[in-house]
Amino acid sequence: MEIVQLTPDQLDAQASRLHDTDAWQRIVTGWEQTAREPASTASPAPALPAPPASPAPPASVPDPGTPHQHPHPADWRELLSMPVDRLVEDSLGALPPRRPHERPLPGRLGAVLPERLHAWRRIGQPDVRPSVHLGYARQILTEWGWQNTPYRLRNARGARCLCGAMLTAHRLGYGSLDTVDRAGAWLITELRSQGWSGLIGPWNRHPGRTAADALALIDATIHRAALAGH
Repeated sequence: MEIVQLTPDQLDAQASRLHDTDAWQRIVTGWEQTAREPASTASPAPALPAPPASPAPPASVPDPGTPHQHPHPADWRELLSMPVDRLVEDSLGALPPRRPHERPLPGRLGAVLPERLHAWRRIGQPDVRPSVHLGYARQILTEWGWQNTPYRLRNARGARCLCGAMLTAHRLGYGSLDTVDRAGAWLITELRSQGWSGLIGPWNRHPGRTAADALALIDATIHRAALAGH
């Protein structure tokens, strides 16, 4: 269990550094592009004359006195190119992963408690994808509130900024520190697509910013990260 206590500013800087790496840029651009099949350079084979068609056999006329014969119920299996068990296994493997067990957030008292008092909630919790982590950060913003001034993890009422909500989600057991960094990098990726060239914090406290703007940004980021399998 991680014991490092990041601040929102530190998370913002770490996420920015991750976003600027070549490895991250390959992740961001790789899922949007698919390689085309290389054009074949081999000359086409000369066409061979088609063999003369043989006369079709006369169509058989069913005997009116003979009952209609239905195919055997198992005959359709002969049309498959692979066993039915393999088809079922491949279909189940294509299903999205099962959602982690959802735990309700602590109440309003939990929103104002010191962050270190939530550390025990991380014990035994599995890691989650960045998109899932951002979903819990969104829940924190909707249930505990969003704030943008001053740029701290939370205010006196327990409301969080964007980075503060992500750090709180981590401390509540929803994602490792590595997941938090990747979720922050996805947020910056979404901000870049919207024309914002700065960090998450300055965007969060920009004059005129609203809670609805923050939730819309998280929703767009969740969609982008989920499409990439994150």
